[in-house]
Amino acid sequence: MPKFAANLSWMFNEVPFLDRFEAAAKAGFKAVEFLFPYDFPIEEIRARCDANGVQIVLFNLPPGNWAGGERGIACLPGREGEFRESVAKAIAYARGLDTPRVHAMAGVIASGADRARHRSIYVENLRHAAGEAARHGLTLLMEPINTRDIPGYFLNTQAEAHAIREEIGASNLKVQMDFYHVQIMEGDLAMKLRKYLPHVGHVQIAGVPERNEPDTGEINYTYLFQLLDELGYDGWLGCEYRPAKGTVEGLGWLRSLGNA
Repeated sequence: MPKFAANLSWMFNEVPFLDRFEAAAKAGFKAVEFLFPYDFPIEEIRARCDANGVQIVLFNLPPGNWAGGERGIACLPGREGEFRESVAKAIAYARGLDTPRVHAMAGVIASGADRARHRSIYVENLRHAAGEAARHGLTLLMEPINTRDIPGYFLNTQAEAHAIREEIGASNLKVQMDFYHVQIMEGDLAMKLRKYLPHVGHVQIAGVPERNEPDTGEINYTYLFQLLDELGYDGWLGCEYRPAKGTVEGLGWLRSLGNA
């Protein structure tokens, strides 16, 4: 049975962020992930992890002006210096928190923008980030995201991501497969998983279309969990979903699997 990591940016919002580590542990999670750690000192986050026996498996690089609508800067012209600074900051946090992988959000581009130019910048930035991450034994992730949740997001399909991964050729550059995004943009989840799993560095789950618990909506996660086992996936499944009524109240799907 797959291992599940609670996404603390989406789950356990009933309590402040630093208290969510304890809440996740009490609910049966051994691992967590979240969007960004940078509002808190490394030492403070590390203390919460150690006190509650959970590990952090993933977070994102600084995304630019999040409040202003930016969703990453990796493909944005003129932001290369800022991106390199964000790589260094994320690596410092990952090392301090013993987090093995970080994700570089691509960014949002304007309608009609020169995609070739953005792609060139994205490739060079990822090449730099992968090299820096490799020096510290870290995996760098790129994630296709659906254009319904984030209109204009640069990277949208597994095929696009894996083509860029192959072009860069860094062994520590992997693709994140969030079944929620893949279902909305492409579908054919099982075949995508079979095709790309050797180069997938992390998997995330949520119900479609509402992005609630994974036992709701149109995806047959029971089948996909079995397939992940059959294919030998030994990584974590990040629970990046929006609880419909309350985090603990919605964990019946996890309890039914014997994980809580």
